[in-house]
Amino acid sequence: MSEVQSSFQQALIGNRNMEDTNKFLTKFRGCYFANTQLNLEILENLDDFEIRDDDVFIITYPKSGTVWFQQILCLIYFEEHRKGIGDLETVERIPFIEYAPQKVDFAEKPSPRLFVTHIPYYLVPRGLKNKKAKVIYIYRNPKDVMCSFFHFSKKLTASATDNFVEFMKLFLEGEVVGSLWFDHIKGWYEHKSLFNIQFLMYEEMKKDLRGSVLKVCKFLGKELSEEDMDAVVRQATFENMKNDPRANYDNKLKAHFGIQKKGHFLRKGTIGDWKNHMTAEQNEKFDMIFQTKMKDIPLKFIWDMNEE
Repeated sequence: MSEVQSSFQQALIGNRNMEDTNKFLTKFRGCYFANTQLNLEILENLDDFEIRDDDVFIITYPKSGTVWFQQILCLIYFEEHRKGIGDLETVERIPFIEYAPQKVDFAEKPSPRLFVTHIPYYLVPRGLKNKKAKVIYIYRNPKDVMCSFFHFSKKLTASATDNFVEFMKLFLEGEVVGSLWFDHIKGWYEHKSLFNIQFLMYEEMKKDLRGSVLKVCKFLGKELSEEDMDAVVRQATFENMKNDPRANYDNKLKAHFGIQKKGHFLRKGTIGDWKNHMTAEQNEKFDMIFQTKMKDIPLKFIWDMNEE
């Protein structure tokens, strides 16, 4: 832990909004965050974070297409990124608000500022509710989220278990980074009228990337030439991202987590990988919980690549 992080921790000891739950997680105002690189000072003062009218926030529950959409926005907004001239990584162009390896002053960042975060709706800055800044919420079917999260947690030791049965229990109880998936997506959907927000499905992006990019550009008021659109779609494919050091986070694993394992940060990115992990009994249990929790949420979900 850095000296900065340590001072943040000490300054907040006794704060009723924060409690250490285990060596991997910190609970802040009802939501679990990963301890690694967590910037508690920013979280504590997030309500007063000054929002600009042209700010753009990517909101996701972990393992729902976060890194992918960082790359897409970088390709849309930055010509040098699109043309491969610059080597600045996506996480530098579109930083996490809550996870920062060092003290950072977002007020000095030039406009338009692009951010990414896993925070629930109730933790966002007050200024985001003036409906001028834009919010893009990316969601993915929760079975694939859970399975992707399981592999990710094993790689980064961000979980208390490397057993899938145990991890599924933690996931369904919300004892993971981001807390309960159902609460996260329902919170944002049920309060969507407070924000200038666009919901985008991960699986639709997989099935029609160009159509999804066009939808995003329309929401953002960004016009791209056919040539630039082709460049965005080509570079934003999963395989191209997997081999692009600017986009795949592999360098971050080594620099900030000390991960030297073979393979990539980006694993599969497919639809329906849950079928390779869940038993019929587990699937049935998950379906029952999903139907109960999501009965009043009309968002569409795709569980298999062959679904329309």
